[in-house]
Amino acid sequence: MFDLLSYAYPWIKALHIVSVISWMAALFYLPRLFVHHVEQAGASGPMHDTFSMMEYKLAQVIMRPAMMATWLFGLALVLTPGLVDWTMIWPWTKGASVIAMTIFHVWLKKQVETVKQGESRVTGRQFRLLNEVPTLLMIVIVFSVVVKF
Repeated sequence: MFDLLSYAYPWIKALHIVSVISWMAALFYLPRLFVHHVEQAGASGPMHDTFSMMEYKLAQVIMRPAMMATWLFGLALVLTPGLVDWTMIWPWTKGASVIAMTIFHVWLKKQVETVKQGESRVTGRQFRLLNEVPTLLMIVIVFSVVVKF
């Protein structure tokens, strides 16, 4: 199996990068949808319904499969022989950041239902600030992998 992973490495890496880009795009966009939803659409009416549908589809059709693919291809890369030196700090900082990103993903998914039900206690300003979480985690991940500190 490990020989197969070494042979398929460029393909797995490419698929991992595509998955990460898709996941990050959704993680960046969903909080922005929430900002406009809570500030402009309110808790009911046609705009509310449209925002709720957009948020649901983004979370279910793009964000969730992209996260799953990111994890799948990322784990395949971790299992590829000679790729990760576990004595260094970078795989641990990357791993912790990916887990934090996944926790943020799960929290956003819960917000889809909360905002849809009109029960969100998060303001538009708070969603704007929370929108920076994936950016900060992405910076840690990219520097961890590229600089390998």
